[in-house]
Amino acid sequence: MINLSAMLAENCTKSAVLFNSKKRILEYIAELAHQQLPEISEYSILEALMTREKLGSTGIGGGIAIPHGKLDCVQQPILIFVVSKDAIPFDAIDNQSVDIFCGILIPKEQCQTHLATLAGIAKLLSQKELTKKIRHAESNEHLYQLLIEYSQLAGEA
Repeated sequence: MINLSAMLAENCTKSAVLFNSKKRILEYIAELAHQQLPEISEYSILEALMTREKLGSTGIGGGIAIPHGKLDCVQQPILIFVVSKDAIPFDAIDNQSVDIFCGILIPKEQCQTHLATLAGIAKLLSQKELTKKIRHAESNEHLYQLLIEYSQLAGEA
């Protein structure tokens, strides 16, 4: 079970953003992450995300991507959750454009935590009812509440 409320800050949850490229959405995720981790430059965060993307797209299908990167200075996993108004080409495994992005920054030495977090997010986002609600969230606050609520329900299941 993943504790989403410990990893996700409300100001890192954005609904209905408008970007038109993979690079731009990753830059935006890095920008939001930098606000949470001011000691790490936006550039370092973006570089970590881009390095992982070069290994293969983090687009997992169904309009969902989980871009992630490992960084030395991160103490615990940080999530940045962004929903794009229009889907963006992202080289996903199913060749579908992506509109739900869950960026994750992981402490470099915590590989097991990393895998558990990724699996937990993927499991959470495999719920069709949730992804439908995510796509229709009318505000950042609504999106944040939805994610926290669903992660708590998942934890109790």
